Amino acid sequence: MNDLCISGRKIGPLHHPYVIAEMSANHNGNLDAALRIMDEAKKAGADAIKIQTYRADTITLNCDLPDFQIKEGLWAGRSLYELYEWAHTPWEWHKILFEYAKKIDITIFSSPFDTTAVDLLEDLGAPAYKIASFEAIDLPLIRYVARTGKPMIISTGMSDSDEIGEAIEAARGAGCKELAILRCVSGYPAPAADYNLRTIPDMIERFGLVTGLSDHTLDNTTAIASVALGASIIEKHFTLDRKGGGPDDSFSLEPSELRELCMFTRTAWDAMGSVNYGRKSSEIGNVKFRRSLYFVKDLKKGDVITPDSVRSVRPGYGLAPKYMESLIGKVMTRDVVFGMPVSIQDLATD
Repeated sequence: MNDLCISGRKIGPLHHPYVIAEMSANHNGNLDAALRIMDEAKKAGADAIKIQTYRADTITLNCDLPDFQIKEGLWAGRSLYELYEWAHTPWEWHKILFEYAKKIDITIFSSPFDTTAVDLLEDLGAPAYKIASFEAIDLPLIRYVARTGKPMIISTGMSDSDEIGEAIEAARGAGCKELAILRCVSGYPAPAADYNLRTIPDMIERFGLVTGLSDHTLDNTTAIASVALGASIIEKHFTLDRKGGGPDDSFSLEPSELRELCMFTRTAWDAMGSVNYGRKSSEIGNVKFRRSLYFVKDLKKGDVITPDSVRSVRPGYGLAPKYMESLIGKVMTRDVVFGMPVSIQDLATD
């Protein structure tokens, strides 16, 4: 498995999880709100802010036929064109957002939804690309992005293992050298039980790629748990106010929750560590409080140790309790008194 590197930040199993704050439509058509979202993502400790690059007419058709009407879910009652016209990030904002990201020192990249979006993002110097779950089957788009030579992250919501393999093959075949995939459930919001996080280690083994999680659940539990199963990237929708009324606000994290996500996923990664049965630095001072063998009666040189002469008690300055049975019947080499630790020097050798 090869690491990714985005704007100098290495991403992979040997590095802390890479946290992406997905702005999506949460600016609600307000540029100042978009800039504030970027500020809050930076303050929370996110590694990157991600936007989406499309216009309504590049992602769907302005058509009244039934295929183009949304009949259920968060956006029921709108046409696809109306939804994307409402939700898109204006292309004239992109340069402003990229320049502001540089000013506050946070990485910014985007999900392009067609080749014209890729061209725009290339002009702006995008350091990486994200393929959204709904576009994971758009192999021509994946190949077009791959030809930029930039790192690519592909979300796999709704894709079966064959479709994931096809997306990977398309990316690799078109020259993508740095590739990651994300476990994703394309429900908004998605119930935690749908995530089947045990799929993540299988994805890692099956596809041999840096693997992460695009999380649409309503809290951080699923994302934190995914780190223990090998997730190296965590993506979460992010907003200033979950009650803001925008297309994605209701299933997005607020600033305090994003801070917790950044902190707790890092802690989870630190806690995973490696296979290690050795004594840890935080334990050294407490070794003395382990049990050990102490004399519980006075004995003279030449006395024989009997079962009522010695007990296993705290602290741990004496012989280990495992020597208890072998002590019985041994002859003392010196005088001892109640409360002295047992040492090997106290005992006559046979």
